[in-house]
Amino acid sequence: MAGFDKVVKTYDEALAGLRDGMTVIAGGFGLCGIPEGLIAQIRRMGVRDLTVVSNNCGVDGFGLGILLEDRQVRKMISSYVGENKLFEQQFLSGELEVELTPQGTLAEKMRAGGAGIPAFFTATGYGTPVGEGKEVREFNGRPYILEEAITGDFAIVKAWKADRYGNAIYRHTAQNFNPMAATAGRITVLEVEEIVEPGALEPSQIHTPGIYVNRVIRGTFEKRIEQRTVRAKGG
Repeated sequence: MAGFDKVVKTYDEALAGLRDGMTVIAGGFGLCGIPEGLIAQIRRMGVRDLTVVSNNCGVDGFGLGILLEDRQVRKMISSYVGENKLFEQQFLSGELEVELTPQGTLAEKMRAGGAGIPAFFTATGYGTPVGEGKEVREFNGRPYILEEAITGDFAIVKAWKADRYGNAIYRHTAQNFNPMAATAGRITVLEVEEIVEPGALEPSQIHTPGIYVNRVIRGTFEKRIEQRTVRAKGG
């Protein structure tokens, strides 16, 4: 990489420096907007004892779910974990630590981490197991719990387009957690469908400014869907 140019050519370069025991924040929602190639590279690298922060853990055999197959993940911080049989098995056997976090709270934890805000109060989770052991304060007669922000050693993010400086645009619902995740990594790696030259993107359309991005790689994506529902003709 030279100057502001953040494009790398190989996945080895993209995830150089990732080590055992690190925290990885992953964008995506289910299988929508996930950095498929970066996840596959983590598997190839064989790094272990990872803490992975993501809305969920993909599905069996795809997305973040592939990292469970070789026991590379020690802890998941997630909102939803209902589509992995292997995830369930590892959790119930005690192999996998799971910290369930309300979806909006998880997004705000990432956003706060990226903004340098160490913690925030939210009413979500008060009076439930989510709030157990957490500081409680009352504002205007309503109780709130204290939630700590999240940052990671790496953030892996999927975007539609980016320029060589790392300015990125997400496409429709594939935006999901990606913009928050992009701000919260010490090293943020962006996997994109298309790389354009600086100046080609309309500034008002950019979702993630390149200041948050360290590396950009062009990938190819299967874009698998989770469910397909069909109806018989005339039904």
